[in-house]
Amino acid sequence: MSTIVLIHGLWVTPRSWEQWIPYLTARGHRVIAPAYPGFEVEVEALRADPSVIASLTVPETVAHLEKIITDLPEKPILIGHSFGGTLTQLLLDRGHGAAGVVIDSAPPEGIHVTPPSQLKSLFPILNNPAKRHQAAGFTPEQFHYAFTNTLGPEQARAAYDRYAIPAPGSWVWSYGLIANFKPGKQETWVDFHNTDRAPLLFIAGGKDHIMPPSVNRSNAAHYKAPGTITDYHEFPERSHWTCAEPGWEAVADYALDWAARHARS
Repeated sequence: MSTIVLIHGLWVTPRSWEQWIPYLTARGHRVIAPAYPGFEVEVEALRADPSVIASLTVPETVAHLEKIITDLPEKPILIGHSFGGTLTQLLLDRGHGAAGVVIDSAPPEGIHVTPPSQLKSLFPILNNPAKRHQAAGFTPEQFHYAFTNTLGPEQARAAYDRYAIPAPGSWVWSYGLIANFKPGKQETWVDFHNTDRAPLLFIAGGKDHIMPPSVNRSNAAHYKAPGTITDYHEFPERSHWTCAEPGWEAVADYALDWAARHARS
């Protein structure tokens, strides 16, 4: 039995893992899906009062996750989706985790690939500098394009109604595209040459608009430390909503099987 920590991304909460938790538990694993600090309440409560979202920082979130992970009796398998993939990379770089899997990962600092669909997906957050200090969300139509573009309108709206929340606008502005134009190391910097880093798998969706395969391939290719394991796998027909759209079991199985084979004891 392994301990698995599932790390959610932006614009959602741990509710986004609600199918994975019983699925992986049934395979004999202990599964934890921690919330970001202050996100422990339900989706509906965060929509009603998003103030905790607007003020949240990346260092605060990383420290919160570190505390949870270091309190575990063993190094867990870390699986992160979207910005949860960025957080997973930061945690692995700090020596946490027996193995890591990042799914449709947002990039850390230093990844300069910016496909047009990514710019279109993020434009609703980047179109107004005031959103840098706000909890910034998508409309149902914008969420459909960025997250659930392989779903029909009714399925996409159901996903939006159940899972979508605003995200810290500062994270998109400061730690996304703009981080690459700031001098010095930013808070999403990782050491791509860290020889002590645990094995890491990138999973990408071929139809992902907000974090397309080219972003994930570039991210994976930056890891060059000798003796470390970095793999890449692409599901060609899947969107950014790959962890919840129909057929998500294939993604979960691939992630877990790879991590189990490569995890450090």
